[in-house]
Amino acid sequence: MSIQNNLQAVKEQINQRALLVAVSKTKPNEDLMEAYNAGQRVFGENKVQELTGKYETLPKDIEWHMIGHLQSNKVKYIAPFVSLIHGVDSEKLLKTINKEGKKNNRKIPCLLQVHIAEEETKFGFSEEELSNMLSNERLSELEHVDIKGVMGMATFTNDEAQIRKEFKALKSIFDGLKSSIFSANDSFTEISMGMSGDYLIAIEEGSTMVRVGSSIFGARNYH
Repeated sequence: MSIQNNLQAVKEQINQRALLVAVSKTKPNEDLMEAYNAGQRVFGENKVQELTGKYETLPKDIEWHMIGHLQSNKVKYIAPFVSLIHGVDSEKLLKTINKEGKKNNRKIPCLLQVHIAEEETKFGFSEEELSNMLSNERLSELEHVDIKGVMGMATFTNDEAQIRKEFKALKSIFDGLKSSIFSANDSFTEISMGMSGDYLIAIEEGSTMVRVGSSIFGARNYH
């Protein structure tokens, strides 16, 4: 199967119910261009160095999403151009993004990463941490951050019921925030959940954005 055919198959399954982020981490530019030429414009990377390198060499109408764990000291490299940062998992990171947004005279779109999995290895805010952080006045000082919604990763398991439960939990957290803290914020619309193994379940549970890599590009290249 070619990348173009894979992309087509995934898009048919999604059927415009969610935005497709093609996860291109570790993939060479030729692979990304094959997807690009087949109409894909949104790509996700998880390493800052790789992201900036691809941004510099690939077409400028690509929307770049930072989907991996982002360290505060690396924000400055992607601040000028990144279209969306998926994994904002600490208040410190949020403040750094705000500072770099100010330097670049732009509002940087972000998603708040919520810890929904039962695995301890996943990053993210607990629901309690989220409400503590968002309920204080400090949030209004973040003029250069545009909080677009939430992101979460389900437990890596074949148990569909558990995956579904975790996605439901994220949707419920999103709904709670949307009806309270972000009720006046029209741009708070996104729920980024679902990857190659579980994106159809995620869409059924309300995902607006899925991150799909191996189903499009084949297995990951490990360096």
